[in-house]
Amino acid sequence: MIRRRSTPWIQRWSRILIAAIAACGALTTAYLTFEKLTGGNANCVAQAGVKGCNDVLSSPWGTVFGQPLALFGFLAYTSMLIFALAPLAIKGAENKDKRQKLENVTWLLLLAGAIAMTVFSGYLMYVLFFQLKAFCPYCIGSALFSLSLLVLTLIGHVWEDLGQIFFTAIIVGMVTLIGTLGVYAGVNPSGAIAESTDGKPVQITFTPKVAPNPEFGWEITTKSGESELALARHLAKIGAKEYVAYWCPHCHEQKLLFGKEAYKEIETNNVKVECANDSPKGKPELCKAAKVESFPTWIINGKSYAGVQNLQELATNSGYTGSTNFKYFR
Repeated sequence: MIRRRSTPWIQRWSRILIAAIAACGALTTAYLTFEKLTGGNANCVAQAGVKGCNDVLSSPWGTVFGQPLALFGFLAYTSMLIFALAPLAIKGAENKDKRQKLENVTWLLLLAGAIAMTVFSGYLMYVLFFQLKAFCPYCIGSALFSLSLLVLTLIGHVWEDLGQIFFTAIIVGMVTLIGTLGVYAGVNPSGAIAESTDGKPVQITFTPKVAPNPEFGWEITTKSGESELALARHLAKIGAKEYVAYWCPHCHEQKLLFGKEAYKEIETNNVKVECANDSPKGKPELCKAAKVESFPTWIINGKSYAGVQNLQELATNSGYTGSTNFKYFR
């Protein structure tokens, strides 16, 4: 009597495991998308000298085609979830052939999707640790989800043609990498603050090299344009508030985005509220009353926005309709 070989458990449950991981990834990226679109504060506190999740979300790498990067992550995870579960929805012996065809197609889609997501996540991990020098548990978790999806796709199915896997990996990996580099081609990884020579916005970052002055923090080294001045006056007019601490490097990055002249308008018109106890200008009672938990925090029209905001974000959230030819971004 010939006994049939039993199917390994990993192959019996691979689609369910893939679906579960994809669901976790979809929930994570949906949360980050919501926080980004609503100006919320992702529950991830930055450590001293290390950028956190909000810094990553507001960085140039956090937006693709004008939309949050997390939104595209959500769509990718949702697609993987659908690919994993689609064949399981077909029941009945009479639909066996149909289910088998759908399984074959979706395994190829799962393989291509997992490869693309892993390559893209690998690039983002490089950016996270070497360009942004930040720590973002959500980002790291998403990268691990992508890698797990690839591993499960490879070992959870009987691939009769290993050459097919290799060929798919090469093609999808190259297309993904080239596309990724193309999308982020305009990002300036050096973070140097300089005046633009071609009219395009310049990326700024700030790493303190000297101790801050309790009077004003660090010196603002960027110059404002007409758009920055107009936005600053608009924010003052509508009663917006920015809660800061003089020792906070991220608060200084917000100042650099406005430039020296525009931020003078912010200070003169009492938009800025200093929260540090040891500052001569400190008003910690106002910050406590506003329930400020991190710096900087903007309150605009009764809504709170935590973390450094690009001026385009401030313009949108405040209803500003003037010129948006801003000189800097983060």
